Amino acid sequence: MRMGIAIAVSGKGGVGKTFVSAMLVKRLAEHGTVLAIDADPDSNLPEALGVTVTKNVGSAREAIVNAPARSKVASAKEDYLKLSIHEAVEEFPEFDVLAMGRSEGEGCYCAVNHVIRQVIDSRAWGHDFTVIDCHAGLEHLSRRTTRDVDIMLIVTDPTKNSMMTARRIKELSQELSVEFGSIMVVVNRVTEETRPMAEKMARDNGLSIAAYIPYEPLVAELDLLGKPVTDIPRESPASRAIDDICNQVLSCV
Repeated sequence: MRMGIAIAVSGKGGVGKTFVSAMLVKRLAEHGTVLAIDADPDSNLPEALGVTVTKNVGSAREAIVNAPARSKVASAKEDYLKLSIHEAVEEFPEFDVLAMGRSEGEGCYCAVNHVIRQVIDSRAWGHDFTVIDCHAGLEHLSRRTTRDVDIMLIVTDPTKNSMMTARRIKELSQELSVEFGSIMVVVNRVTEETRPMAEKMARDNGLSIAAYIPYEPLVAELDLLGKPVTDIPRESPASRAIDDICNQVLSCV
C-alpha cells in the first residue's frame, strides 16, 4: 500500500460532509492508520467520531500572529508552530485527530497557513490515510489548504444550490491549479423520489456522480442525542454506501 493517501471532504454547509468524513475515518481505520483532520472552525468531526479532543492549533496561530516583534515566539514562529501542531494531534485507539480550531479573525495568515500545510503534509505521511473535513464552501480552495490531495470528495445533496456549489468547487480547483489525483462527487440523503432529480441536476452541472448515500433518519437522531453518527448499523443502506465509497478510495491506492 502506498503511504499517505489524503482525502479532502468538501461541500456546501449542511450537506452532511462531516458525517461522510467520520464514516470514512471509521471504515479506512479497518485498512490502516488514519489521521482525521477537522479543518472546520466549528470542529464537529470529533463528536461525530465519538471522541473528545482538548487541543487544537487555533491558539498557536493566535499566539504567533499576536506575538511582539522581538519575542521568542516571533523569532522562531515556524518551529513554534510545528511543535504546537504536532502536540495538538490526539491519539485514539482507532485513529488520530487534529483539530484546526477557531476561525482566523483579522490579519494576514498567509505565512502561518503555509506552515500549517507543510506540517499537515509531513504528519500525514506517517499515516496510511488522512481524511480532511474541510470548511464549508470554497474557502479551503481559495486559501489553498487542500492543495495536492489525492482525492477531493465533494459532498452534495439533491438540491440545486448544493449541486451548484459542487460544480463551483470543481471549477475553482481547476482555476487555482489545485492538483487532485481524482475528484469524486457523492450525493447524500437520497431517496427513491429525489434520485432522478439528483441525476438530472448533476448532468446539468456537468458532474459525474461516484456514489449515492440513501437518506438515513437515524443520523439526525444520533446527532440530536449527542451520540456518534458512526453508530448507524453496518447493515444500513447509508452505511453500505459508505462501504462502496471506501472501496473506491482503496482502489486508488
